Amino acid sequence: MYKKKKNLFRDVFGNFYFIKRFLIFILGLLSYNRYNGFNKLLLKGTEYIKNLPDKKVLFISNHQTYFADVFAMFHVFCSIKNGFINTIHNPIYLLNPKVNLYYVADEETMNKNFLSKLFIYLGGITVKRIWKKNKKINYSLNMSEISRMGKALDDGWLITFPQGTTKAFAPGRRGIVHVIRKYNPIVVPIVIEGFYDTYDKKGFNIKKKGGLQKMTFKEPIKIDLKKETTNNIMEKIMDSIEQSKKFKIKNVKSF
Repeated sequence: MYKKKKNLFRDVFGNFYFIKRFLIFILGLLSYNRYNGFNKLLLKGTEYIKNLPDKKVLFISNHQTYFADVFAMFHVFCSIKNGFINTIHNPIYLLNPKVNLYYVADEETMNKNFLSKLFIYLGGITVKRIWKKNKKINYSLNMSEISRMGKALDDGWLITFPQGTTKAFAPGRRGIVHVIRKYNPIVVPIVIEGFYDTYDKKGFNIKKKGGLQKMTFKEPIKIDLKKETTNNIMEKIMDSIEQSKKFKIKNVKSF
């Protein structure tokens, strides 16, 4: 069977690699002190992803700001690509970024201003919001969005936020299970903490300095697509990113 040759100059969505590298380098330099300067990012578990394949990997994470936690992940993944484990202390990794890295983001949020539109070029896959102010506003599953996520997975790594919101312990959206069933990627959970306390909701403005953010990578989830139901898979996902009901109860008790 004829296999389409990989484009050496553009990613699968037509974005030029040299522009992506330039943007990651510049934005990386501008944001570096946010994660390893006046604020600190503590990493755990990056050894689990060091030897993962270069494509067909789906990262699932909770979400605390629109941009700060996402760009922190760019720092982390670029650092890992260059052989560093559980650290972003060597920003030389910005000279050799991971350009086949994509992430899912809300279409409305990403079209608000020039800077957010710029972030799309880095690897943003925009989707229409399903929920707004706790009300469902889009009842249909958009297969073109699923297809674009699959396209990203076929080319590299994809970061997703199953809750589709920065609100803690919000329910997960089942669209992620459709992606997993259709493309069968390796599924790696990420748990983040501290971004909400340090940045505003957008993640641009700093609430306080001296803050500590945490990012923990876990072992890939074992999923039996033939035997497990959508509910089972969704429960595994929410447990793995520590956003299920049992973690909410545990969090309340800790206070």
